[in-house]
Amino acid sequence: MIEQTPTAEKTRLYGVCDYYDAESLLTEDERGVLGRLRSFLDREAQPLLADYWERGEFPAQLAQPLIGLDLMEPAELTGGAGSDNSQARGIYQGFRIFELARTDASLATWYTSQAGLFRTAIRVGASPEQQAEWMPKVIDFSLKGVFSLTEPDSGSDIAGGLATTARRIRTEAGDEWILDGAKRWIGGAASADVLAVFARDLEDGHVKAFLVEREAQGVTLEKIHGKTSLRMMQNAHITLDGVRVPESMRLHNVNSFRDVAAMLRAMRSDVAWIATGLQAGAFEAALRYVTGRQQFGRPLGSFQLVQEKLARMLGNVTASLSLVVRLTEQQAKGIYRDQDSALAKMQTCLLMRETVALAREVVGGNGITLETDVARFHADAEAVYSYEGTHDINALIIGRALTGESAFTR
Repeated sequence: MIEQTPTAEKTRLYGVCDYYDAESLLTEDERGVLGRLRSFLDREAQPLLADYWERGEFPAQLAQPLIGLDLMEPAELTGGAGSDNSQARGIYQGFRIFELARTDASLATWYTSQAGLFRTAIRVGASPEQQAEWMPKVIDFSLKGVFSLTEPDSGSDIAGGLATTARRIRTEAGDEWILDGAKRWIGGAASADVLAVFARDLEDGHVKAFLVEREAQGVTLEKIHGKTSLRMMQNAHITLDGVRVPESMRLHNVNSFRDVAAMLRAMRSDVAWIATGLQAGAFEAALRYVTGRQQFGRPLGSFQLVQEKLARMLGNVTASLSLVVRLTEQQAKGIYRDQDSALAKMQTCLLMRETVALAREVVGGNGITLETDVARFHADAEAVYSYEGTHDINALIIGRALTGESAFTR
């Protein structure tokens, strides 16, 4: 047997929650950017979370410093600001979401509403000319936007149930569109510059997309109150009453719901990363607690039943991380399939639900307080479980791919 000379093990960002070392797929520069994010979250964000979650308010003082970290297309990874080569750094971008979510799901949702949803709307839906104008502003947050698809009466059935309308009119100054309808559950709308609104063209019946200025005449935003999940994230009910939008602000590559589906296909993997990061945060919080808590004169973590639950949580996090990493590698090669992202979103969220429940269980009565962080993860998981495609909808997407038969109701 050949003896191996011991070598110093490099310091890892993710340690025990990344049991199979997916972090090793990152470059040193990427790890450096994520380390910068970790320092900010630990120092500036973590102390605020329990208070702002209980108040149901977003800590606005974190927004500009978080933007200033230059996370979307970091200069040290691109050689310069303003580029858009998102697919080449898929694993980094996944871990960026993971890092945010292991701290707080609302922070992850807030950031990915710009870096994921809105950016994808521009990348997939805008013409090359529009992309050249808007994408640099999306990347540096000088143009902040939100993805406005869900409606009060249509969520899972939005493909056929989308009721917001767009009517084209001709004027001497050029073509315009009149939008009427409502959108709901739109996160971050109150702080956005523009709303990416999806509406059905009254002329041809197909879905189109428009960038609508948040303060345009006829746009009304109302904060949704009474939430028990993602309380820091500010979700809005948006009413559109005769809103006029110039043709230049229509996303020219969105001409049917098939084009919207292409966006959803690309974005669903982001939610799977959020579900994975949220699990990691809950697991780490539970592990901290049981290794510091004494019961019956022994550390809580020394009991067999507690260790079994810790092992199951770690297994869930590891399985989820393996899923999203492999999906991201496939997408980096240009392989985008509905069933792939649906499988990742469905399975990571199923495992997430079990993980946060086990975390709450091992922390005991203190698991329902915000002090341990576990209660926040436990509650926020319910929103992540539902948004960007419910369990049932994703299961039917996978089932259709497996059998060739659509089980969706008509």
